[in-house]
Order: sequence, then structure tokens, then C-alpha cells
Amino acid sequence: MRFDLYKTLTQTGDSFKQLSLLNPLTIRKKGRRAKAIFALVLVCFFWGTTWLASKEGVRYMPALQMAGIRQLIAGLIYIAFFLGIGARLPRGKEWIPILVLSVLNFLLSNGLSTWGVKYISAGLGSIIGAIFPLWIVVIGLFVFKEKMPGKAIAGLLLGFGGICVIFYEHLADFFNPDFRLGIILSLIATWTWAFGTLYTKQQAAHFNPYFSLGLQMFISGIILTVSTQIINSPNLPTAIPISEINWRSWAAIAYLVIFGSLIAFIAYLYALQRLPTEQASIYAYFNPIVAVILGWILFAEKLTVFIVAGGALALLGVYLVNKASKAVIAKEQPEPEGI
Repeated sequence: MRFDLYKTLTQTGDSFKQLSLLNPLTIRKKGRRAKAIFALVLVCFFWGTTWLASKEGVRYMPALQMAGIRQLIAGLIYIAFFLGIGARLPRGKEWIPILVLSVLNFLLSNGLSTWGVKYISAGLGSIIGAIFPLWIVVIGLFVFKEKMPGKAIAGLLLGFGGICVIFYEHLADFFNPDFRLGIILSLIATWTWAFGTLYTKQQAAHFNPYFSLGLQMFISGIILTVSTQIINSPNLPTAIPISEINWRSWAAIAYLVIFGSLIAFIAYLYALQRLPTEQASIYAYFNPIVAVILGWILFAEKLTVFIVAGGALALLGVYLVNKASKAVIAKEQPEPEGI
């Protein structure tokens, strides 16, 4: 009896000890692994909330303009930091992958996914964004012509099956042109991120990859900001005057820059350097969960059996694909950063 009680208390104490790793008030006293786990928790949460911040921001301003301003500000901060610590600018051919990735990862992927959540829920957008590893495998099969493992086939079937389950209750919504547009934009965003991931894997330059991200954001931000002003017209409003941007949109942009592009990404790099890559990559499975639950709580978005079951199947499929196809999937690349 005493032994059982001691065993129970010991197990309870161990559980509390594990939970204490996440206590922000004592994290500075913990070891490197505990801090890395805490950093990973921040990534899981903040990158999940970026979908909601984008959803809130595009309610009051054109989506591509918001994405451009967000990327421009975040890119400037990154560039200023790296130049401040003495980093050199890329030279010659080093600019080529940076320009390509600025178009694939930010101009198209981040821009289109931000535009997409104007017409669909943040939770649905986040789930679609999470399936990009499935496209990487499909594309990789044609590029590398490798035999697909059985586990990867099962993952693909589960992943796309989960998406079908989610869309089952949205069949009537496909008659709505705005809903269709949101789904198409979100899917294209996952394709461009998949191509960007594979391109990064094949064309990785010796240039600082983290400085490169800031340059990619900045270049994409300039292109989006300028192009939305040029294309803007009464029939196709792609931009509004800076003075007319609603404070809610400015708040969303500030949140996305500070918590999505800076704090979460720095936390991700910290976790990636101190945890196994496979463990650090679990943020991709938690981001949609955070987005769906908070979207339900804050924006009254639908949370139905189809969304829960379909989302779980899709994420399980992504997990199996990641496990079975390490040679094809570049796990080091973050997902459409929240967005």
C-alpha cells in the first residue's frame, strides 16, 4: 500500500516536473533542452495564431497590400539586424536563389494564403497549408523518380482523404465563387511552397540562409506593395491609401511582424539548433490545431465533426509521409509560416 502510494506520488511529481519546463516564470533557470522545448511551444502557438491575425487584418484592407506591408517591415528588420552584425550582402549568382525563393515562398505562397483566408476560415486555411508535404512527395516522385514507400502511399491517401472529409460539408459552399477562390488560392500557395522547399533543397547556396529569408521578405514586400498600387482600380481594388488603413489591420500587421516573423522564427531557429530536426518539426501538426480552436473561440468559426476528423486524418497522413520520405521532404523548411 505504501509502495503504491509512493509510486503514485512519484509519477505525479514527474508529471508536474515535466509541466514545469513550460513555466515562463522559471524558464531562465532551466537547461538548454528545457528552453528549446519552451521555444518550440512558442512556435506551435504563434505560427498557429498568424492565420487568425491575417484573417482579422484582411477584413479591413486588401489582402495582398497587407501581405506586402508585413513582409516589407519584417524584411527591413532582418536586413538591418544582419547588416548591423557585419553580414555581407549576396554577390553575383547568390542572388538567383534568393530572387526565385522570394517569388515562390513569399510573393506567391504567403501572399496567396493571406488572400485566401479573406474568403475561407482561418482554420480551414491552416489545414490546407499543413498538407504541403504531400505535394512535395508527389512532385519529388517526378523529379527524383524514387520508388514511393508503402507508408508514404498510405500517408498520401490518408492526407487527401482527410481533406475530402473536411470538404464533404462544404460541398454546397463550392457554388459560392468567393469560397472557390479562397480554396484555389490556398491550394496554389501550398504548391508554390512545395516547389520552393524542393528548390531550396537542390539549390542551397553557401550564403547565410537566415539573412536570405529577410532579403526574400524585403524583395517580395517591395513587389507586392508596388504592384498593388499600380494594378489598383475601382473595379479591382488591390490597395487603399495608407491613411485609410483601419487600426485593426495595423494591429494585425504588427502582430504578424513581431510574433509571426520575428519572435516565432527566432524561437524556431533556437529549437532547431538544440532539438532533433524531427522533434522540432512537430510545430507543423500543432499550428492547424491552434488555428482551428482559436478560430472557433474568437471568430465563431465552425468546429464540426467533419473538420476535427478530416483534420486529424490529414495531419496523420502528413506525419506518415514525413516519416517515410525523409529523402524527399526537406523538414528544415518552415511551413507557410502560419501565414
